[in-house]
Amino acid sequence: MFHENDLIVYGNTGVCRVKAIGPLKGISEASEDRMYYTLEPVYDQKGTIYTPVDTKVYMRMVISPDEARALIEKIPKIKARPLECQNQRLLSEQYQASISTHRCEDLVQLIRTVYMRSKQALANGKKPAQVDERYMKRAKELLYGELAAALDMPYKDVELYIRSTVETMEQ
Repeated sequence: MFHENDLIVYGNTGVCRVKAIGPLKGISEASEDRMYYTLEPVYDQKGTIYTPVDTKVYMRMVISPDEARALIEKIPKIKARPLECQNQRLLSEQYQASISTHRCEDLVQLIRTVYMRSKQALANGKKPAQVDERYMKRAKELLYGELAAALDMPYKDVELYIRSTVETMEQ
């Protein structure tokens, strides 16, 4: 069970802060004898989430600062997945499967995979596919949100921090 003020990853919403834990009062659909988390998305200001403590939606604590730094150091070793598939629906399913693992390493791999596909498309005189752009954006939102929370830094600074850390390691 989580505690108030914990930062957690909630489903595909991303990082949320646990604002309260307890029965919900004044919400007709909520069972009065059931415990709920009141969650506030940290980077997506789309309101408050009320979810039962025993929900089936994936939830876990945000990674630790040490885990975040170790992940960033590992980024150069995470390779893009070879995807020969041109069917946009199948590609979307593969990308969604990576996001659904809720693992930061899989998000990095997805970002690298989409980056390589987009680079290849541009080299062939084509625009990157919309499915690639959509999943690149979502993977970055989830990854950068968790790293920002773990490293206690502004979301907007994460990409530059990753780049500078990786470049420093490669020198």
